[in-house]
Amino acid sequence: MTARSTQTAATLSGSPTLLAIDDLWAGYGEASIVRGVSASIATGEIATIIGPNGAGKSTLLRGIFGELHHHRGTLTFAGERIEHENWDRRQRRGIGFVPQGRCNFPGMVVRENLLMGTHMLPRAKRAAAIEHAIELFPMLGRRLKVPAGNLSGGEQQVLEMAMVLTQSPRLLLLDEPSLGLSPKTMGEVFDAVCHIRSHGVTVLIVEQNTAGAIAVSDTVWVLELGQLIASGPAADIAQDPRIRQAYLGG
Repeated sequence: MTARSTQTAATLSGSPTLLAIDDLWAGYGEASIVRGVSASIATGEIATIIGPNGAGKSTLLRGIFGELHHHRGTLTFAGERIEHENWDRRQRRGIGFVPQGRCNFPGMVVRENLLMGTHMLPRAKRAAAIEHAIELFPMLGRRLKVPAGNLSGGEQQVLEMAMVLTQSPRLLLLDEPSLGLSPKTMGEVFDAVCHIRSHGVTVLIVEQNTAGAIAVSDTVWVLELGQLIASGPAADIAQDPRIRQAYLGG
């Protein structure tokens, strides 16, 4: 199964395409780490990018968000070309990004962290955005006065997703959301991802916990050496002998 011969996520689901990537080359400076990637994700789906360390998975997310040098190819979001827009413009269009590692303000309480997430919103809309985040994740409502640094790893990851969700993104990019978490907490984070999707947000994840990510995904992209070598429905990818051997322990 090759990336070129596999149907796209949009075709498979029947939903309209939200993000389409065509022959994307991107990287740091003049060096292209992502090389010739073509893929798409349909509205309302969860897609996961898997691959070995150094495959360019995080680089691809950053290229979609607009943090890297774009060398070639096109990015189309909600029917409009965005490859030459900066990350700020892409965020305003509805692309949210939660980077790898802790990215909250540990000395500030949960409410203050959520308020920081609303910094791009008009002042009059910030309170409603925070209330919406609390509705999505009631656990945060019970921790509003707790410093973020005192939350568990899973709670901090949920907080960081909620901070981005205050911007009401249509597409949420998550880079290694289960990194460093216990198996139980990983499950809680993946449950949160499904909950986010149930509220109309499309999700694209980079994840090393391959089995856990595939279990909650509609589609999977397999990246190696900056190139997409396979993509398709999660169930099909999980049964591919090469993928099972390389990423699922045979």
